[in-house]
Amino acid sequence: MKNIYLVLAILMSGFVFGQDKEVENLKQKNQNAAQSMLSGKGNFSKGLTIGGYAQIDYNQPLYDNKSGKMDVHRMIMLLGYKFSDDVQFITEIEFEHVVEVYIEQAFLNYRINDYLNLQGGLMLVPMGYTNEFHEPTQFNGVERPNIDKYIVPTTWREIGVGATGNIDEISLSYQANIFNSFSSYKDNTGLMRGSDGLRKGRQKGAESTFQKPNYSGKISYYGLPGLKMGLAGYFGETNSSLFDGLDQNNIVDVAKADSSRIGVSMIGFDTQYTNRAFEAKAQIIYSGLNNTDEYNALTGKDLGSEMFGYYLELGYDVLSLFNENAEQRIVVFSRYEMYNTHFSTKNIAVNNAYNRTDITTGVSYHVAPGAVLKADYQWRSDKAINEFKPNLNLGIGIWF
Repeated sequence: MKNIYLVLAILMSGFVFGQDKEVENLKQKNQNAAQSMLSGKGNFSKGLTIGGYAQIDYNQPLYDNKSGKMDVHRMIMLLGYKFSDDVQFITEIEFEHVVEVYIEQAFLNYRINDYLNLQGGLMLVPMGYTNEFHEPTQFNGVERPNIDKYIVPTTWREIGVGATGNIDEISLSYQANIFNSFSSYKDNTGLMRGSDGLRKGRQKGAESTFQKPNYSGKISYYGLPGLKMGLAGYFGETNSSLFDGLDQNNIVDVAKADSSRIGVSMIGFDTQYTNRAFEAKAQIIYSGLNNTDEYNALTGKDLGSEMFGYYLELGYDVLSLFNENAEQRIVVFSRYEMYNTHFSTKNIAVNNAYNRTDITTGVSYHVAPGAVLKADYQWRSDKAINEFKPNLNLGIGIWF
């Protein structure tokens, strides 16, 4: 708990310093691809709209004579269609590592007024910053923060319905959704484990099974210049194939099936602050998991009962020192990140290899709006090895 209090103190002190800065309102400045289409910004105004983003990476471990990896990590096609001023369809089609194809979003938006939009389909779960703003020009570093991979887990999307809107009078935006849940047990195998938590349980809208609805929501405050804060929650229970065709009168089978489900309660807080050339970003995610002792006994897995992580990132556009109005930006940044998928366990030993720390420092050269060249040096460690191992990452990101 000391870690939580320390990070909260750092975040709150940053809010106080940011209140009197003259910066563009982040509600207008920070939009992901789907939000840009829905707001009619740029080319996303009427009829059929086409966009996309891509990420090409080179990752080189600098220890143990390991080979580097070069990868067209992801290429996404964005398609939107405006049926009328109030009805739009948005989808993202993703190609990962050249050979894998996914649908990342596919939902219908019906605008009732500025305060209320109704949505249905395959949608992002609003948790943290990167899960919603995952286009490569939106974050520093070649790779997304690992807290968003191992704890959130990005890119997290499921089929559901929801409502979203802005209440400008009090500088709040909100999202409220009912989603399909994670899958925890399928094909006689437990899908969740200690190393990456819930990640293997994402159904991603691919022939998803449904047993119980899960609930998600987020509120964001944007009333102070340059500052945006978000508080999100997700609550529910996982699916299990052991319930398919189950005879509810068979006490033994019901007990076994109950052991294959996990209760999930996740809370996330994220904030970002911009003041001319200076930028700061921070995030805290906590996840409490119920029934992990019975689940691990059934499946032989090592899923933790609590997961926790945070990061704090600072950046500065050094090009602004020479030209404040330059279209290009050169952001030098550093990020400290801790994420622990064995923050707490029940009836199994804590694995210190899952208590990890990353320190990343690098540069993002925005050669034009929507195009960025990235380089960073990353030190990664965990409490089992208790030493930092260096990695060099280079990348190209685009968004149009």
